[in-house]
Amino acid sequence: MDQRMNKAVKVVVQIQSDRLRDETQRENDEFLITVDENMKTIIKEQIKEQVKVQVSKILPRIKQAVNEQLEAEVLTRSSHSSRTSYAVAADLSEMELKKIIIEKMEGNKSIQCLDEQRNLYKALVNAYESDKIILDTYGETVTLKRRRNDDVDKDEEPSVGPDRGSKRRKEGKELESASAPSETATRSAGRSTQGPRSRQASVSESALAEELMQTTSQMEE
Repeated sequence: MDQRMNKAVKVVVQIQSDRLRDETQRENDEFLITVDENMKTIIKEQIKEQVKVQVSKILPRIKQAVNEQLEAEVLTRSSHSSRTSYAVAADLSEMELKKIIIEKMEGNKSIQCLDEQRNLYKALVNAYESDKIILDTYGETVTLKRRRNDDVDKDEEPSVGPDRGSKRRKEGKELESASAPSETATRSAGRSTQGPRSRQASVSESALAEELMQTTSQMEE
């Protein structure tokens, strides 16, 4: 009887111990979960605060960098626009000068008497027509490209003045080939220029215009 009682007591004690252990473990797990959630919440809040602080420090620098880039872009575009307008105006002025010289030479009948003057006249007409076609077809794009090419020529050989229009003549000849009298006038003008032998075959339009003006003045006298 006593043994049965002892055994029953042990069983009851074991059951109670197991129940208490399970409850304690469950409470411990719940506590750990609560602590973990609280830590995550605290960490998130701290991260948000740190991000706000860092953004407040970095944002002015970003704005300053963006403003500087925008100002540089505006200045660059303004500079390109000014150079483009200047290049177009220069080309138009040169074309007007050629047109005036052509009209003067057409008004002087003695031009038909001399082969050299007749060849110079034809060369000037061809150059004027070529420039007019290029300017009407491509507009400011080609003008700006010519201007930049001329700047490159100046940087490479700043001492050679009469050859600044070589690239314009090259582009003009690609659209309209010059006649045989034009080539004769070009060779005649090329022999009077100074510079490398590779540039003697081409004559700048400015030099050609100047020579034609001198010829026209002589004819008028």
